[in-house]
Amino acid sequence: MTAFPFEFEYPWLLLLLIPYAAILFFAWRRKEPSLTVPSLLPFRLAEGEEDRPRADLRKLFVFLAFAAAGVFLIAGLARPRKGLETIRAKSDGIDIVLAVDLSGSMSAIDVPQHYSRAQTEDALRKEKLKNRLEASKQAIARFIESRPGDRIGLIAFADRPYVICPPTLDHAFLLANLFRMQPQMIGDGTGIAGPIASAVNRLKDMDSKSRIVVLFTDGANTVPMQITPEEAAKLADTFKVTIYTVGIGSGNAYVPSPFGYEPYPEQFDEKLLREIASITGGKYYHAADGDGMTQAMRAIDKLEKTGAEQPAMTVWKEYYPTMAWCAAGFMLLGLALRSTVCWRFP
Repeated sequence: MTAFPFEFEYPWLLLLLIPYAAILFFAWRRKEPSLTVPSLLPFRLAEGEEDRPRADLRKLFVFLAFAAAGVFLIAGLARPRKGLETIRAKSDGIDIVLAVDLSGSMSAIDVPQHYSRAQTEDALRKEKLKNRLEASKQAIARFIESRPGDRIGLIAFADRPYVICPPTLDHAFLLANLFRMQPQMIGDGTGIAGPIASAVNRLKDMDSKSRIVVLFTDGANTVPMQITPEEAAKLADTFKVTIYTVGIGSGNAYVPSPFGYEPYPEQFDEKLLREIASITGGKYYHAADGDGMTQAMRAIDKLEKTGAEQPAMTVWKEYYPTMAWCAAGFMLLGLALRSTVCWRFP
């Protein structure tokens, strides 16, 4: 994600601090005109009521209060600010909906085939490997960050589809919702037709040059609906929506159990996923583990290229009002000190 540093919009105005420092130096060194503004301090000193260090300390407090007011005022004029997010204008990008399986099997952990039994037990015991959903979220996040000019939406599905985020250019909001997803948060079945139909409904009226759906699942279609996954794919093809499918599973997977981890069989329907992609002119990818997921997303990213880089607008948080209030506060403090504890008789 984009990191926004703290900055000044008009940093050259901070050069005013140099002459201001000189003014403060001469103001501190300048003696007050005793004839115009006489003081009772000499009489008090003569009577032993007050000593010089205490008088200088009072004068220092007043001086520092007024000096701080000036510093905050100059800093406010330089316009301190921090970027919150970047919003990119939509002109010629691609509209994308990511449909992610949240059934319970997405908590399974795929172990690379080359791992020995000892390596597998060690990796599971020390939690070195991520489950299917976490590996998917990381690969999807990198895909989202690589396409700043595209509207991207997110649909989660299990028994039924649920729109997590409609297609948007606010990718910070999209990523925040992506990382909130957990297995079984909306059910435990796998209905493949529902998310396809829901994604097509979101994309069919959009005016982008290309509209795509990327479907991630590790299971077969187990939820009967009014339409089949193949019919949903034909509906997508009618509205010129391309579907890419990603089957997740290695054949060497384990799921948490009360007794540690137990083997989990590969269940996704590769034939169905290939057919869905073929109907719409898309492609099918097999992701055996986190690396496979990353490779699949890179391949889709290369196939669906965006147009030119889109113009961006950064939303800023401005700090000059805070600086102005601080300047006013120190000014009032200096006046209060000069009129009370550091008060002099005219």
